[in-house]
Order: sequence, then structure tokens, then C-alpha cells
Amino acid sequence: MKAEPLYRLDRALGEALERSLRAHHRRRLRKIGWDHVFDPPEEWATGGSPPRAGTSLEVLVDGEEAFGAMADAIAGARDHVHVAGWHIEPDFDLAEHGTLEETLAEAGRNADVRVLSWAGAPLPPPFRPRRAEAAAVAERLGRLNGVRVALDSKERLLHCHHEKLVIVDGTTAFVGGFDFSTLGASRLDGSHHPPKEPMGWHDAAFRIEGPLVRDVAAHFALRWAENAGEYPPVGSPPPSGDVEAQLVRTVPENVYDGLPRGDFTLLASYVAALREARELVYLENQFLWSSEVVRILAEKLRNPPSDDFRLVLVLPSKPTTGKDDTLGQLAVLAEADDGAGRFVASTLHSRDGDRTTPVYVHAKGGIVDDRWLTSGSGNLNNHSLFNDSEVNVVTRDEGLARETRLRLWAEHLEVEVESLEGRAPAEIVDDVWIPTALEQLERREAGEPPTHRLARLPHVSKRSKRLLGPLQTFLVDG
Repeated sequence: MKAEPLYRLDRALGEALERSLRAHHRRRLRKIGWDHVFDPPEEWATGGSPPRAGTSLEVLVDGEEAFGAMADAIAGARDHVHVAGWHIEPDFDLAEHGTLEETLAEAGRNADVRVLSWAGAPLPPPFRPRRAEAAAVAERLGRLNGVRVALDSKERLLHCHHEKLVIVDGTTAFVGGFDFSTLGASRLDGSHHPPKEPMGWHDAAFRIEGPLVRDVAAHFALRWAENAGEYPPVGSPPPSGDVEAQLVRTVPENVYDGLPRGDFTLLASYVAALREARELVYLENQFLWSSEVVRILAEKLRNPPSDDFRLVLVLPSKPTTGKDDTLGQLAVLAEADDGAGRFVASTLHSRDGDRTTPVYVHAKGGIVDDRWLTSGSGNLNNHSLFNDSEVNVVTRDEGLARETRLRLWAEHLEVEVESLEGRAPAEIVDDVWIPTALEQLERREAGEPPTHRLARLPHVSKRSKRLLGPLQTFLVDG
């Protein structure tokens, strides 16, 4: 009882700070004509690239599959290879393909290779990659025949260029969360996730063919032209599949001359999809700091749109700050759920006997009602939704959305996809996901070896760090 006044004060201060941040975002976007993203009028995001029919999408899960597909595509290039990343390491291991440097050097024999990287953090350590690191990479890769490198320093203060893109010959593109980098840990991990030091890595990306590739290529071309003074080829690929998909992005205003009002369709896409949700919201994300997003999810929990509505989150046990401040927003959701059991927040750990290491959840994806699917570079924080440059792809293809959910759930639950077929999401969540995750948390807290990869995030309660999330957002997230 003595803690009750402190809890009420903590909650009041947190809610007041969140209201202030949301009002600031609305004022900022209203000034540049983007305030419609908070109340999107249509299923597809408006104001940016339109949805493209005739697209082929393949979901690539975890590093072994994704990097292998990227390396194969780069090795087969005949005209050009365009790579954009947050941080790029020449020595990045692409397994049987050799290093990234070797792969790009070989591609440069037959194609023009352009590498566009963020110029790095202008601030002193511990922020990485630093300007000097990015410059050293540019100098090293730039010595390769057929390879040109540009560094993009047109970032907003304290923010970055976070997108991860590969475009080959204007006909194939990759959009996802993978960096050719080992900062933090190597991204080259398999879906079986054996224990790795310091941690494993879970991520996803789209392989794209068809008309949508042109939008990815045009976005790269915009950034390259404004940093290198040359507009590279974009291409116009013919239809290649039967999926309709859309490129959505965050580009802050006043960063590029060719896009002075910016682009905030990434936020619009999430807002529309989450508000439409009837039975399931499934999110894998590195961060859950966005008050705009959490507010929508909390309302769904307070007033469920159906008896079967469930909210399932897969997050890292600790974000890259080293502090689990995401709990500031999970507390909002736990309170909104109020013990109804519609909400579960989970994380991943590799295991091999008594040995276990974290699996860092770096994915930036979501599935709503098995009819909306996104993946890309955008986190659910203010960096990604308002201030960094980001690219995601969205589709409303029900078959692909459902297939992807089943594949991801089978990986995390360590079961065969067939065992999940024909079962409603709510049934799987209630009968399999929640009991498994809770048992593994209890085993970890008791010091017993885990028997499954999935575990419930610890200490998720309605009295946990209610102010800290908004404060972290205000001070760090922008």
C-alpha cells in the first residue's frame, strides 16, 4: 500500500510525457502536410509509392537463408549491384561465398557496384559506427575495381540512415533488417539457432521481383544522387508474380532536396493495420517504444474487437541500450490487458543442454489477422517512425501472411508447421505459446536448463517502469 502513491505518480508522469510527445509529432507533421498518417484514410498508405501488382515476394528468415540469397544474386549480377546499409564491414562472412569484400570485388568484374552507407555517428564513443569507421570502410571498398562508395551524412541530429537494401540489375531487390555487420554480434545465424557468443540473431527480409523493385531502386537512386552527384539506373521490371505490395518508408523532412517534405508512410501503414485488427496482432521487433503504436494496441486490449483477439510480441530480452526499458511500454499493455490473458510478450534463447545464450530479436516485422504482413528496417520507435531513414515492404496477401506466421511460430515453438495447420491463432496462443513461454521463464528463474527456445519476458507487470519508457523515448529516441 505504501507504494501506491508512488505508482500513481509514476503513471501520471509517464502518461503526461507520452501525450506531450504525441502532440509534438502531430504538430511537426501537420506543418509539412503529413498529419494524415495518424488517421490514414485508406488501407494502403498514401502520399508515397503506390501499391504494385504483379510482384513476387519471398520471405527470408534468419541470416543463413537471407545472406545466402543476397550473395547468390550479387554473384549473378550482369549490369549493376546497389547496396545500402547502416553499417557495412568488408570482412563480413558470407559463409561459402567468402567475405562481402570478395563478393563485391567479383561482382565488380561484370557489373557496376555502388555501396551507400551511413557516414557514421558524429558523436564520440560509445556511439557506433563512428565517422572514422565508416570512412575507413569507404576507402577500402572504394579501391576495388568496379566498386564505388558514397557516405550519407545527411541525417537529422542524433539520428541515422538505418535502411538495409540490395538491388541487383534492377530486377531483384532485398528489403529487410540485415546489416553486413558484426557490431553487437554476427547476423549470420540459422533458424535452428545454436548457442553463439555473445548471442544469436533473429531477423527477416523480403526477396522481391517485379514492379516493386523499381520503387526500391528509385529510393536508392534518390539517396545516391544527392550524395554522389550521379543518378544511377533504376530499371522497369515486368510483372513477376501475383502479389500486390507497397514500399513504405520514413524519410525525415529537409534531408533530401528531392524529397523536401519527407515520407512517413511507414507509420501510416502500421496505424491503419493495427486499427483494423480483429483477431491477431503479431509483432517481432527490436524496440517497442512508440507511444503512437502502443496506444492503439492498448485500446485493442481494453476493448477487444473479438473474443479471439490476441496480441503476441517477440522482443529482445534487452535492447541495444543494455537496459530493458521497453518494459515502460509493456507496462501499458499489461495494464490494459488487466489479466485477461490476451497479451503475451516473449523473447528467444538458444539452447544446447545446459548451455544457453540470448537470441537477439532484430526483426522489424508484423502480421495482422493473417492478411497484412510487413518486414524491413523500421523499428517501432520514434527513431524509425519519425527521424531515421527506413524502408519496409507491406503486402495484404492473405496466403503469404498466414504462411509466414506459421513458419515463424513453428521456428519459435520448435514444432513442425503441420502441427499448427488448421488451428486458430487464439487456440495456439492459449494452448501452446503462453504455457511454453511461461514454463521456460520459470525454469530460467529457477536456474534449470531450458527445454524450449521461447520464453516469456520477465517482470512484465502493470507496475513496472511506467515512466521509464516515455522518459527513454524523450531523452534518447527523439
